[in-house]
Amino acid sequence: MPLDPSDEPARLAELKGYGVLDTPNEAEFDAIVREAATALGVPIALISLIDENRQWFKARVGLAPQETPRSISFCTHAIRGPDVFVVNDAKADPRFSENPLVTGDPNIRFYAGAPLRTTSGKRIGTLCVIDRTARAQLTEQDTARLTLLAEKTMQALERRRQRLNAADAA
Repeated sequence: MPLDPSDEPARLAELKGYGVLDTPNEAEFDAIVREAATALGVPIALISLIDENRQWFKARVGLAPQETPRSISFCTHAIRGPDVFVVNDAKADPRFSENPLVTGDPNIRFYAGAPLRTTSGKRIGTLCVIDRTARAQLTEQDTARLTLLAEKTMQALERRRQRLNAADAA
């Protein structure tokens, strides 16, 4: 199910309501991407949040940039659906074969992203894993692990928002 463009303002409002964009690294989120990279045996894992024009990385392992343009992001595709979005070989996929993230650094070949869903169902980003070599389809176990880690990410974002709201109320 594609994202409804008329819902984009509400999705962005929910994302901004977390007060997380452009904040420093936090150990809880860094631990989640390390766990994802290790569990799925990939060199790159990200917590990617999609705003109007970019994907911004709250946590990342194996990738230096803090953000990339939304227009070239794989995660923009991943938030269009409710389940894990997988690209087994980006070089062979016509949607991505000319993407600068495929043709240049970081040379993405494999991508899997689990949407980060708010309690109201808005998809604000992904927990994703990336490899520089093509891979076969994710196993059922890997899909479940990625989904579970995305849920863990949302729980951490909710706790973070509650702390911010409590601090604002004090």
